[in-house]
Amino acid sequence: MKVEKIEAISLDKKTAQVYAETIASKKFGQKIKKVKYLGGGSFGRAYKVTFQDNKKIVVKFLRARDMLEKEVFDLNLLAANSIVKFPSVLFVHKADSEIPVDCYGMELIEGTNAVFSIGLLLKTKNKRKQFADEVTTALYNIHSHKCEKFGDTLNPTFSCWLDFYKPYAEQILTKAEELFSKGELPKKVIETMRAAWSKFDIIFSEEVTEACLIHGDFNIANMMIDKNYKLSGFIDPLNSMYADREYDLFQFDNLSGKWFYLRKTYIEKYGASKFCDAKCAFYGLFHEVYSYIKSGMLVNFIMNPLVKNMNKRLAEL
Repeated sequence: MKVEKIEAISLDKKTAQVYAETIASKKFGQKIKKVKYLGGGSFGRAYKVTFQDNKKIVVKFLRARDMLEKEVFDLNLLAANSIVKFPSVLFVHKADSEIPVDCYGMELIEGTNAVFSIGLLLKTKNKRKQFADEVTTALYNIHSHKCEKFGDTLNPTFSCWLDFYKPYAEQILTKAEELFSKGELPKKVIETMRAAWSKFDIIFSEEVTEACLIHGDFNIANMMIDKNYKLSGFIDPLNSMYADREYDLFQFDNLSGKWFYLRKTYIEKYGASKFCDAKCAFYGLFHEVYSYIKSGMLVNFIMNPLVKNMNKRLAEL
């Protein structure tokens, strides 16, 4: 993965809404009743399109070049290896003169993402643990799909996980040092990254023996809940890989994930490496800095807990 800033393609919400109506009507030959913005991050915008016959799909626009092939490939790969539903890809559109941005259409998974499901958040401890059990069972099923090599799902070529991950993490640290020298990264972040890097060989001393398929961005915002507060699907993989399965666990502690005991439940059921807590702290911090490098957006309410957790885990070594 390249560690560099990506310039997002200009695409305002209103224009994207028009594009969504245009491409959906063209692909399905039907008139559109309604288009609704669902949300998006630094490089994506998603819209729910409702046809006249009330059929609904999602159109997602990708505001970074060269994302389309991988995102579609990963959705299809995960869907084929998951007991919980991923949205089926319905069509793919490469940027052209009419719609000058890559996009694809996919099945709508009805429900609400778990972050915004107040009813789920207010469930009893036992109910929340049941939810965690369902999520972690499904994730382990994904992790059970393995490859002979580590690396990007499109081209896994590494015989050892650290042959892939260590140079990648070092690139993140190098870019972070550049940002810090320009006054663009807080001192506490770079100091924690340096301290974590100095302990890299301890944190990652246990060999990763299996290259497992991972989602890559498995936080609670990417878990869909139906009206009965049951898990209805997973969405939005990011940088899916054949990797250390514990790389998929660090996001469990972000947002409201701790409230559902997600990481704790996974480890209790399926085990973990000796330094799993420190590894997840390292993965989480370096991933968030990587996201900042790419997008230029520093999200303090996510970054600050990651820095605190990394320092806590370093003190335990």
